[in-house]
Amino acid sequence: MNHGHTYREQIDARDAGRAVLAHLGERFGRATPSTWQARIETGQVKLDDAPTTAGALLRAGQWLCWDRPPWTEPPVPLDTAVLYEDALLLAVAKPRGLPTMPAGGLYLEHTLLAVVRRRAPEASPMHRLGRDTSGLVLFARTAAAARVVQAAFRARQIGKVYRALCSGHPVADALTIDVPIGEVAHPLLGTVHAASPGGRPSRSHVRVLERRGGGGLPPCALVEVTIETGRPHQIRIHLAHAGHPLVGDPLFGPGGLPLPGTRALPGDPGYLLHAGRLELDHPVSKARLVIECPPPPALRLGAGRT
Repeated sequence: MNHGHTYREQIDARDAGRAVLAHLGERFGRATPSTWQARIETGQVKLDDAPTTAGALLRAGQWLCWDRPPWTEPPVPLDTAVLYEDALLLAVAKPRGLPTMPAGGLYLEHTLLAVVRRRAPEASPMHRLGRDTSGLVLFARTAAAARVVQAAFRARQIGKVYRALCSGHPVADALTIDVPIGEVAHPLLGTVHAASPGGRPSRSHVRVLERRGGGGLPPCALVEVTIETGRPHQIRIHLAHAGHPLVGDPLFGPGGLPLPGTRALPGDPGYLLHAGRLELDHPVSKARLVIECPPPPALRLGAGRT
């Protein structure tokens, strides 16, 4: 059991005039209207810190709060390692299966953020990895350091290098993938990021490290991917678009689109992807930092040999 959580939301002009029950049903659609009705009647939902009713009409500027009682979170691996630490920055290794941030109404304390803040309460993540992606995550320990690092990310001055296991054998030893990424239809979520002609510009550089397979085993390749942009699920989408989706990826198929008829979600497990290296200028000293996180066994050179 975790310690529960209070969700706080300030009502803006777009939601003014709506009833509390209708708003909560759309905002937190995983729960049914009858569930929200019961929560309102038991005082779990407050408007400007006072109990409210299902039919109360919202006004712009009000604070709507839901005091969610403690719940049991799904088990996840919680072992992490410090890769770099000083007064301004903290880099840690995230295990595969651990969410970076609270998500989906399931994970609150079973997250990398919660683990890191037990060590450094002031730390804020500068980027995030998908739940099934392992590797290096950088945190800033001061607001000033965070501003510098975020500006460097926006200016594409931070190098990000990954390893992945993709299906098939790329014809070339190196390739660059320029495919825009935007939102496309998804049967459960409404939309999901995928290859889209009208999406945002995205670029990945792929280098083949090792070709595997043979002897009755399906062909696959260990690749190193350097990304210039950081779009959601970029590596999974780009390699799938190139005809080499990540081995075990339940969502993205050829063309960089959701597989036909899939009900898989972006966070569903199966693929192998690891954030192995981050290069950046220190926010104060300006010295170039190269921080590395060793890959898991399946993504090491020679792991595919029998």
